Amino acid sequence: MEPFVKVSGVAAPLDRVNVDTDQIIPKQFLKRIERTGFGEFLFFDWRYKSDGATPNPEFELNAPAYANAPILIAGKNFGCGSSREHAPWALGDYGFRAIIAPSYADIFYNNCFKNGILPVVLSEEIVQSLLDTAKSNPGYTLTVDLEGQKITDGGFLSLHFDVDSSRKESLLNGWDDIGLTLQHEAEITAFEKNRNRWEAVGVGRF
Repeated sequence: MEPFVKVSGVAAPLDRVNVDTDQIIPKQFLKRIERTGFGEFLFFDWRYKSDGATPNPEFELNAPAYANAPILIAGKNFGCGSSREHAPWALGDYGFRAIIAPSYADIFYNNCFKNGILPVVLSEEIVQSLLDTAKSNPGYTLTVDLEGQKITDGGFLSLHFDVDSSRKESLLNGWDDIGLTLQHEAEITAFEKNRNRWEAVGVGRF
């Protein structure tokens, strides 16, 4: 997993609440067995017209100013619906490294950390202010600094956000669940060696 220390870039506004995982990555695209390749289908039903090929000019993120934005600002309860891990896969594959919202569905929130995406929680008032700024100033840029736990815009804006210390450490180091387990590789190896010896002498058998 790619480490997350700091990301700077355009902030794309998605001023919608209760964005569910079936809108993030519709169910018909869940057949892939890899974690990659989902970005092109992100927000598919909103990004394209009914023919599934023509970009919908009314969809916020299709505006040229938000192309390649690494930061997404959204309304409350982002990532609700089914627990599909494909949702953060699609967001990450599209290029988003950080999401800013007032609240998230619990499973989606946890899955973000496991897949290298930082979900920042700020108050509804602050998020709405950021959404309004990003919409009225296309190309508005932010810096999300995980190490310092702050968001800045190169001007007077400086916002602190909270994050669990263990999740912060994992993101900073690029550790997913397997990576975390491998931090104890020496202890695991020692245990396995002892277990083999115990089994050889019959320890623990009845």
